[in-house]
Amino acid sequence: MTMEAPPASRISELPFLAEWIGILKRQKYQIIGSHSAVKKCRWLHESLTRSRVCYKQSFYGIKSHRCIQMTPSLACNMRCRFCWRVQPEDVGIDQSIPPPRAWDEPDEIVDGCLSAQRRILSGYKALAISGRVDWAKYSEALEPRHVAISLDGEPTLYPRLGALIEAFHRRGFTTFLVTNGSFPSAIAGLDIEPTQLYVSAYAPDEDGYMAICRPQSRGAWRGFLETLELLHSLKCPTVLRMTLVKGLNMRGLRGWAELIEMASPTYVEAKAYMYVGYSRLRLSFENMPTFEEVKDFASRLAGMTSYGLIGESRDSRVVLLSKLEEPIKIS
Repeated sequence: MTMEAPPASRISELPFLAEWIGILKRQKYQIIGSHSAVKKCRWLHESLTRSRVCYKQSFYGIKSHRCIQMTPSLACNMRCRFCWRVQPEDVGIDQSIPPPRAWDEPDEIVDGCLSAQRRILSGYKALAISGRVDWAKYSEALEPRHVAISLDGEPTLYPRLGALIEAFHRRGFTTFLVTNGSFPSAIAGLDIEPTQLYVSAYAPDEDGYMAICRPQSRGAWRGFLETLELLHSLKCPTVLRMTLVKGLNMRGLRGWAELIEMASPTYVEAKAYMYVGYSRLRLSFENMPTFEEVKDFASRLAGMTSYGLIGESRDSRVVLLSKLEEPIKIS
C-alpha cells in the first residue's frame, strides 16, 4: 500500500514541503507531529455559537461540539476536482506530498489531537464567560468524545490505522473513518474497526471516476470496487457516501444502483458538492446541485435499489438511504 511519490525526506530537505505546511497553517490547520493534523470544523463553531448542528448529529447522534476533525495523513493519492481542500497544484507545487521518513505512534497522534482541539476551543472561553456561548456546552466541548478521521489526505496511507482507532477507543471515543477506498488491503487489514466506516463514491463507472478523481496511484478504481466488496464482511455500520456534482456524476443511475447493491452498505448518503474552498478553482457555482435536485436523484435511486429514504438535511444538502427504518444512534 504505497503512493507513487518522491522518496521520503525531512521537510528541511524538501523546501516545497515547508511551503506546503506553511499554507496549511495559514488555513488554521493544527499540524501534529510529522504527518497528522486537526482543523476546526464549521459545525463545531455553528453548534457552539448558533446551536446549529452537523447532519451527522441529526442522523447518528454525534454531538458536533464534542467532535474532533483530524487526519493521520496529509498526503493523498487523489486530486478530486470537487475537493474543498488545497491541493499542491492549486498553489503552484508540481510535486506530490511524500510520506514521512518515519510514522508517528498512534498514542502520540491522539495526544496531539486533544491538545490541538483545546487550542482551537481556547478562543471560545471569553464567549462562554460573557454568556454568548453556553458554558455547559463549552465545558463539554473541552472533553471531546468523537473523532472524524476525515479532514484531509487519505487516512489509509497511515500504516497503523487500526492501532490509531484502538487508541481513540481506549480513551472513550467513537470513531468515523472516511476513505476513498482505493487501498482495500488497508480496510481488510484493520484489526480494530471504526465505530462507522465511510467509503466515498464519486462516479458510477471507471471513466467518470478517472475524470473526477484524477488518481495518482495505479489501480485506484479496481481498489475501490474491491473495497465495496469487503463492506459486507465488516461488523461496524458502513456508509457509501456519494458526492454529487451537477454536470459530472449525476447520471448513470443504473451504474450507481449496481455499486450500491454490490456493496450493500448500512447507509447511502447522497450529498451535494458544495462550491467552497479550493474547489472553486476547478469547478463553477453551477456544479453545485440544490437540495431538491439531490433529493430527486436519491428518490430515483431508491426506486432502483432495495434502499429507502430515511433522513435528510436541507442545510447540508444530503439525503440518507438505508434498508433500516431509522439510523442507528451512535451516542
